[in-house]
Amino acid sequence: MAAIVTHHTVTHAIIGTAGHIDHGKTALIKALTGQDTDRLKEEKERGISIDLGFAYFTLPDGARAGVVDVPGHERFIRNMLAGAHGIDLVLFAVAADDGVMPQSEEHLDILHLLGVKSGIFVITKADLADAARLGEVRDEIELLADGTRLAGAPIVAVSSVTGAGMDELRAAIASQLEGFEARRPTGLFRLPLDRAFTIKGHGTVVTGTAMGAEVRVGQKLRVLPAGAEVRVRSIQVHSEPVERAGLCQRVALNLSGTERMELKRGDVVADDRLELTTTRLDARLEIRPSAKRPLKNNDRVRLFIGTAETIGRVIVLESPGEVAPKKNALVQLVLNDPMVALSGDRFVIRDETSRRTLGGGIVLNPMGRRVRKPLETYLGRLGALERPLGPGNIEALLDLQESFAVTAARVAQILNVPALETGKALKNDRFVKLSLGDEEGFTTTGKWKELKRFAMAALTAHHRTEPLSPGLEMEALRERLPYEVGTRAFRALIDRLARESDLVREESLLRLKSHRVKLGGDEERLGERLAQALRNAGVHPPDLKQLADELKLGPAELARMRTLLAALEREGRVVKIATDLYFSREAMEIARERLLDRLKTAPEITAATFRDLLGASRKFAIALLDYFDHSGLTIRVADARRLRARP
Repeated sequence: MAAIVTHHTVTHAIIGTAGHIDHGKTALIKALTGQDTDRLKEEKERGISIDLGFAYFTLPDGARAGVVDVPGHERFIRNMLAGAHGIDLVLFAVAADDGVMPQSEEHLDILHLLGVKSGIFVITKADLADAARLGEVRDEIELLADGTRLAGAPIVAVSSVTGAGMDELRAAIASQLEGFEARRPTGLFRLPLDRAFTIKGHGTVVTGTAMGAEVRVGQKLRVLPAGAEVRVRSIQVHSEPVERAGLCQRVALNLSGTERMELKRGDVVADDRLELTTTRLDARLEIRPSAKRPLKNNDRVRLFIGTAETIGRVIVLESPGEVAPKKNALVQLVLNDPMVALSGDRFVIRDETSRRTLGGGIVLNPMGRRVRKPLETYLGRLGALERPLGPGNIEALLDLQESFAVTAARVAQILNVPALETGKALKNDRFVKLSLGDEEGFTTTGKWKELKRFAMAALTAHHRTEPLSPGLEMEALRERLPYEVGTRAFRALIDRLARESDLVREESLLRLKSHRVKLGGDEERLGERLAQALRNAGVHPPDLKQLADELKLGPAELARMRTLLAALEREGRVVKIATDLYFSREAMEIARERLLDRLKTAPEITAATFRDLLGASRKFAIALLDYFDHSGLTIRVADARRLRARP
């Protein structure tokens, strides 16, 4: 297969050649460009294309086009797939002497699966056949193309040896490209690498077909899936240096910052804002007739996307749990390795050993999650993603995410569309704009209402089962959520919930407005015993275990005691000074007054002096001083305490 890149002032298009081994693709490119793309010694010796080769070509209107030559041999199909992504117009070669051959069918299937809609079938080696034979080959081509996106494409017979038909082919290319609309920019540059090599004195050079947006000299990029950052030192398009290059152009980038990494085919060099990689994606999958048998649930396959490949497992989401040849279905692909994939990206699957192409399709949701039955809701949301961009499919995308809220930039990245377009759609009343700590995000009104219901139900249940507990810890509620929410973002969500509902946040505790801890019955009696024991102890209170022994309570009662002491603390009857150490309110106030009296006559006080003032042990004196530090009354300076300055 080969690819030609045009970059008129109006449109850019990728033109590819495809076809069976030895059907004259490389010779065709040489006849069109005057350049030989067989760049490897092994290719020269064997007379076939093994790896990707590149050249450039001038169209009749004067526009220069880049050329990518990739192999037709079945053993090198992965190289063919690396060069096939991004093709807009294909020149499909079928030799006049051989006619349609096995790789002809597989290459056409791949082009169909990658969404190529425009093409020209080129009967090569026409000088070796008479008119009758050329007619037979035309019939074979029409039969081959039936049921694919290239059905009805023009057919042109040429000879790379005599030049016959070449003018007609050039005219057909120009006709096909007339009025061509380039794929629209998405706002983020991506370059799936088909080559990476080192040039002495220059460093690392990578090549590929640009996607999404322009790249410029000096721009910082990210290497995915690894995540390392690099910078563009220089750019070439068609062997000429440029300051910037656009989408749908063949691009060579000289990169800096690659000293500690090994770039390779399959990596993606992208805008540094793009960080998404995935090991689970949702897609619409089509199985081609050449697969011969249905693809069953959990079958292992080899996935090709961009220039990368990995092993994966197919989960068929629709009944009957398999996809028959000539059929399509919604599936989830679980991948062995992290891949770069965005909504709308095309992919191909082959059997695990990569002997034959089974099918392919289009990514709908690159950030898939484990699906539990029933599947109807999940399937409905995937179906919505197949519709044109608007509030409906953005709502479906947000509902499919494990994260509770997603930033507008991330929505645009996942959907692979310009941020301006998603920004307009997110103004719809289907969405709730939220503060997520350092950034803003969006969720659906359905998710927001569900979060409210979940929080209220969790607090109601907590108050019912633990009536003496002042509330539920925020982190405990966050960990129970059915969504992913970061700690800082959750605090912001809780504060908004508190404004819109009966939820109350007190430091890290959450409760309902109606919840009040009231001691009664046995709890009231035991609570009074605890409070009295602490009053009796003064500034020498027992710790929790000693308190239990004093009241003849077993170790099993420690949790109950902590709950009761927390309730007494909220009532103002005791004060928690340290872990499992409580003072009566009266004892703490006495200590506070003595501390303040001392600091009225002296600038500072040591632990030893405070101990003597209290007539207590050093252990309790230090615990109280630490408490006063934390409560903002005093500040520690070396080994002494001073009154904290008031603003």
